Amino acid sequence: MTGTVYKSTGSWYTVKSQAGDFVECRIKGKFRMKGIKSTNPIAVGDIVDFELDNTTDEIIGQIHTIHDRKNYIVRKSVNLSKQTHIIASNIDLVFLIVTIHNPVTTTSFIDRFLVTAEAYGIEAVLLFNKIDTFTPEIEDEQLYLQYVYSEIGYRCLRVSATIGQGIDALKEMMKDKVCMFSGHSGVGKSTLVNALEPRLNLKTKEISDSHSQGQHTTTFAEMFELTFGSKIIDTPGIRGFGVVDMEKQEIGDYFPEFFALKDQCKFNNCLHKEEPHCAVKKALEEDKIAWSRYNSYLKILEGDEETYRNDIYDADRKASDEKRK
Repeated sequence: MTGTVYKSTGSWYTVKSQAGDFVECRIKGKFRMKGIKSTNPIAVGDIVDFELDNTTDEIIGQIHTIHDRKNYIVRKSVNLSKQTHIIASNIDLVFLIVTIHNPVTTTSFIDRFLVTAEAYGIEAVLLFNKIDTFTPEIEDEQLYLQYVYSEIGYRCLRVSATIGQGIDALKEMMKDKVCMFSGHSGVGKSTLVNALEPRLNLKTKEISDSHSQGQHTTTFAEMFELTFGSKIIDTPGIRGFGVVDMEKQEIGDYFPEFFALKDQCKFNNCLHKEEPHCAVKKALEEDKIAWSRYNSYLKILEGDEETYRNDIYDADRKASDEKRK
């Protein structure tokens, strides 16, 4: 039988068959060992072939084949640097939920996420959440970020899950698509899903007062069918986002504003660092490219392995505060 993976706990997979039945499945032992470097060989969104195990009283399936993926979004496993973690696959649209405060979503995190979405061919939209909590200063910061990313070509939407602002526009974007919500713990992913589909009643938690950090409420990635013709993959909060398997020469291609200038650089293999007559550096000096984007590019280019593991709620925020002084 063939079906789609709706939930993954790492050892068990909930698969919806083509007939519409949900079956709890496991992977055949040999299949698990086929040189897969990912911490999770099967991800939510995967199309799989499975067979029912008739040796038990329970209805249990055994997955023996994964169909080719249209795309997937992947990051380095934070604790196992040589391993990767596939967050979800076969996605039409990925929404990165951004909060300006409580907790802070840094531009470094946003850019690493967007670079990965570009590399794996997934359209990304930035959702600026919690706009009902903004002070004038925070709103100025949010509107500036929205300007930066809109100028590059990314769609941005201001939403508030608690008061329902922007929810109808979000539904319209999501209609008839397989969508994924991602972001740090505490940015309001589950609250936003509940605003879209109240009947799901996903668990939510308050932000930790002591560190302004989110608390994990979603433990495993899970896909839900929504009544307005969309599927949403809710994912656990991501603390750091490590970029996977990119050659230095190609990283700039996943920054759309850099790629647009690439043919104007003197050297076709320009890394936009020390090379003379670099169109990207010229645009940077003329404030046509955001410095935050260039700094993110340099961090990824230099393979700053520790950057994505840092306490993003502390070190990056302090650095950002210093720049604003």
